[in-house]
Amino acid sequence: MIEFSQERAQTLLAQFRALVACESPSNDPQSLAASARLIGEIGEQITGIRPDVRTIEGFPHILFRIGSGPRRVLLLGHHDTVWPRGTLTSMPWSVDGDTVRGPGTDDMKGGILIALHAVGALLRHVDEEDLDGVSILFTADEELGSPTSQLLIEQLSREAEAVLVFESGGPAGEVKVARKGVAIYELEVVGRAAHAGVEPESGVNATVEVSRQVLAIDGIGTPDGSTTVVPAVMQSGTTTNTVPARATVGVDSRALTVTEQERVDRALRGLRSFHPEAELTLHGGINRPPLEERFAADIFERARAAAAVLGHPPLEAIRVGGGSDANFAAGVGTPTLDGLGTVGGGSHADDEHALLSWIPRRVELTASLVLSLLRDPVVRPTATTTTTTAATQGPAR
Repeated sequence: MIEFSQERAQTLLAQFRALVACESPSNDPQSLAASARLIGEIGEQITGIRPDVRTIEGFPHILFRIGSGPRRVLLLGHHDTVWPRGTLTSMPWSVDGDTVRGPGTDDMKGGILIALHAVGALLRHVDEEDLDGVSILFTADEELGSPTSQLLIEQLSREAEAVLVFESGGPAGEVKVARKGVAIYELEVVGRAAHAGVEPESGVNATVEVSRQVLAIDGIGTPDGSTTVVPAVMQSGTTTNTVPARATVGVDSRALTVTEQERVDRALRGLRSFHPEAELTLHGGINRPPLEERFAADIFERARAAAAVLGHPPLEAIRVGGGSDANFAAGVGTPTLDGLGTVGGGSHADDEHALLSWIPRRVELTASLVLSLLRDPVVRPTATTTTTTAATQGPAR
């Protein structure tokens, strides 16, 4: 049984402060490069492994690999945050009892350190050759929807037997066994302009048409809320005295299964205009496949058993509506468990925080789980594949 000492917890806390101080907004290449360098240095100190920084379209993704054999377990996280540079001025690092605050503490700089220290703990307790096949990937664009890292995540996940994801856990330490898949669309309506006072009958009113379409779209989701289809941002018209010639509405859809995602996609693509001369064009598509619970079930049972052996509080599971890179990992058919990062709250909000007492537990749990997965690989469920549309990617929480 691997225990995380108080001395190492103090080292982690100092590293945590350094990571939070190194601001890393997704849209700032200079900040991301500095963050990648720092994580590389800290990771090498902890594990003794020199990382490979893979920069794709300016985004530096950090990859640590143990051994040269086939990949077996992937630990996955991201080092970009939603916070703009300068946020530390109004939201500084602070420690108040068990609570640490600051931008990125919960999402997910604490999770980065949990993954690294878990592997470091394993390297102190077992021979490195016994960990051959373990990889750690921290991407730089998750908060943007992973436009440059998606293919890398999918490649490494496809090679692995299991993926552990270090997004924050639930408020009581739960791990995440299911995430809804995300699809983002824009419906464009083209009508015909005319003078609203002189001859409105000559126009084709795009505002009226898009309003009717919104009501149709609103009915595509399921009554129980398991599948949501939400008409969101709508724009139409140019001036009050002109019959609108063009309108658009953005649509956010979330679903628990690939089957439901595909049903929604067919329904949206099957929309027909109410006015015979109005033209409809649907842009976008499926952004992230769901993390279906069946892909997490085996790993969760192992994690729950490990938590009991370690003397941790009973480990529970939750299901969430937002997406993460766990969706991509499960989407290629690899068993995946999410929510192994910090326990806290306030992600993307000015009260973002993590609870320090949970960090040693997460390090110990992750180390035990990796050993279990290496000794007894999980069986891949039969995967249902779907198509993601990179051009429509965007934030998905």
